[in-house]
Amino acid sequence: MTPTKHNWTTDELLAIYNTPLLELLYQASTVHRANHTAYEVQVSSLLSIKTGGCPEDCSYCPQAARYNTHIDVHKLMTHDAVMQAADNAKAGGSSRMCLGAAWREVRDNSDFERVLDMVKGINEKGMEVCCTLGMLTDKQANKLANAGLYAYNHNIDTSEENYNNIISTRNYEDRLKTINNVRKAGITVCSGGIIGMGETALDRVNMLKTLANLPVHPESVPINALVPVEGTPMANQPQVPSWDMIRMVATARIVLPQTSVRLSAGRMQLNMEAQAMCFLAGANSIFAGDKLLTTPNPEYDTDRQMFVTLGITPKAAFADKAKKFNHPIETV
Repeated sequence: MTPTKHNWTTDELLAIYNTPLLELLYQASTVHRANHTAYEVQVSSLLSIKTGGCPEDCSYCPQAARYNTHIDVHKLMTHDAVMQAADNAKAGGSSRMCLGAAWREVRDNSDFERVLDMVKGINEKGMEVCCTLGMLTDKQANKLANAGLYAYNHNIDTSEENYNNIISTRNYEDRLKTINNVRKAGITVCSGGIIGMGETALDRVNMLKTLANLPVHPESVPINALVPVEGTPMANQPQVPSWDMIRMVATARIVLPQTSVRLSAGRMQLNMEAQAMCFLAGANSIFAGDKLLTTPNPEYDTDRQMFVTLGITPKAAFADKAKKFNHPIETV
């Protein structure tokens, strides 16, 4: 197992990111095999339990109320509908169920109580449960932990230097504070970013530096490629080259050796060959199902066939549970 490092410099990360691609793939694959089971990939499902109407101004997000993106806005789903979706996801091969709500922050109200019941219900099905609900206080994080939440997703999106170019309704410190509250509650941390938003290579590596220099590395880091949506300020951004996704996954794998690197949004833009290179570079998790919150995603059968072709085995739920509390509490 590769020791983790928490004092990366920007120059070190840039040197890794700019390594010739085939050499970078080799290095990343070597780190991956030393820390993870080769050809084992977790399949997760992401369900939007409350869609649209968010007061934030995230430039990439079709769920912001201020943008005219023609998405179907709906209130919090019923418990039964979410349980049915979890059953369908499990039957499709998912071992983790992620629940997303378009909220700026969690509020202590009946909707939050309903989410806690959803977490308990999915947990009883033998699936890992992850939530992404916006900003979170320490008391709310503890309630989620007591309900059996396995992971909480709160992406930092980009570098701190570039953050205000993407979002103005919250700041970088808000992001880190929520991550810290999650960590203190004993919930595993899922936090990553998005490429293709007009950022530089420097922004990309500085985003990874923020995560890699936390006192405890996030247990999972999603690498997303922007899916441009009409009506958002990012609607006309060019598609991210597959080589950039591969390079980003490989860099993340090297600097976060024991973390699950999640190949997330934008997978529809990658053919099977590009995805295979991402898996070789160290990606060991995907989101399956025909939709990621509001954007298109490959269907279960497509991914199942890809796994057969590439010789990939789905990872069981709670396979990493022994590692869950094997680290100190992080403070920000």
